[in-house]
Amino acid sequence: MSSVRGRLARRDPDRRGWLRGAPPPGWARVLPSALLAGVCAAELISPEPLDIGFLLGAIPPLAVLAHGPVATAVLGALVVVVLTVPVFKLDDPGSTDLLTVCFVSVLSVLLSYVRSRRDAQLVTERTVAEAAQRAVVPPLPERVGAVRCAGLYRAAQRGTLVGGDFFDVRAGPYGVRAVMGDVQGHGLSAVATVAALLGAFREAVLDQPDPEAVAARLDRRLAVDSAGDPHAELFATAVLLDFSADARIVRIVACGQAGPLLLRDGRAVELDVEPCTPLGLGLAEAAPPRVVSVPLRAGDRLFLASDGVTEARDASGAFYPLAERLPGLAAEDPVTLAERVWTDLVRHCPDVQDDVTMLVLAPRPRDGL
Repeated sequence: MSSVRGRLARRDPDRRGWLRGAPPPGWARVLPSALLAGVCAAELISPEPLDIGFLLGAIPPLAVLAHGPVATAVLGALVVVVLTVPVFKLDDPGSTDLLTVCFVSVLSVLLSYVRSRRDAQLVTERTVAEAAQRAVVPPLPERVGAVRCAGLYRAAQRGTLVGGDFFDVRAGPYGVRAVMGDVQGHGLSAVATVAALLGAFREAVLDQPDPEAVAARLDRRLAVDSAGDPHAELFATAVLLDFSADARIVRIVACGQAGPLLLRDGRAVELDVEPCTPLGLGLAEAAPPRVVSVPLRAGDRLFLASDGVTEARDASGAFYPLAERLPGLAAEDPVTLAERVWTDLVRHCPDVQDDVTMLVLAPRPRDGL
């Protein structure tokens, strides 16, 4: 079972419409042939000639929308044949009409060739974007150590698969650690910062003994990256979670972002986690971040969401009530829980304007395995 991000990508390929690079719908492929067959059938059935030959002139341009140059040329040639064969009773069109149809057909073949090349380029660019996403924010495994996990990601910038939100769950010598955050900016401009933060996190998991030290490593990474540009103002918010070896305790550090919601006994509990300074603004020089330890039971789930979820508004301006809705959407499977929240969020706010990230963590304490 892969992460929910992969599932939703197959159902809704990056929310693209036909005019945004998605494959043409089936009716667009069938329409030119159906129109040609309809005109021929109507002329053959009717006892009197019908003045509908003008419809044939629309077939080559329609073919451009969904067919390649070869199919467009074939349809254009069939239009010319139908116009000239006496059995279809199209009133023997003059040479001017035939030349016009031939010119439109040739022009349509040229446009179809250009469109096909453009579509091939879009496919290549999308493949590169998908590879970049897998490299920067790879799909989460179903289970990391004693923690089951699922992540969902939706970029705000349409036509892209990457953006300013990130998450990861890694196992190391000090236990399982998770991070979810949001860097300054959106879309492709934020990808480099996301890659740098995740690289620093994955290294810190291996050699830092506590979550506040991991936060300091991420803070230093951003500070170093922005040191060469005094106007960079590079910062990020993040929540770090550190699970004990037996998954019975989680330690949480919040850097400029609210802590997770704890789903327990049919309720969503807001944990008392005080956010400290965001990453990149001198965390190492300020007061050390507050670490909150939370005991865990079998069946507990931790739900983390970016501000793209909590600040989504409906048409009346009301924020999405995540804490109120979450208990009714709860599911034992982390993937199902993330799917339900995403569906409910889109129902509440169909036009989500910000990056949306959700991370569901279901620790399995040793006595609950």
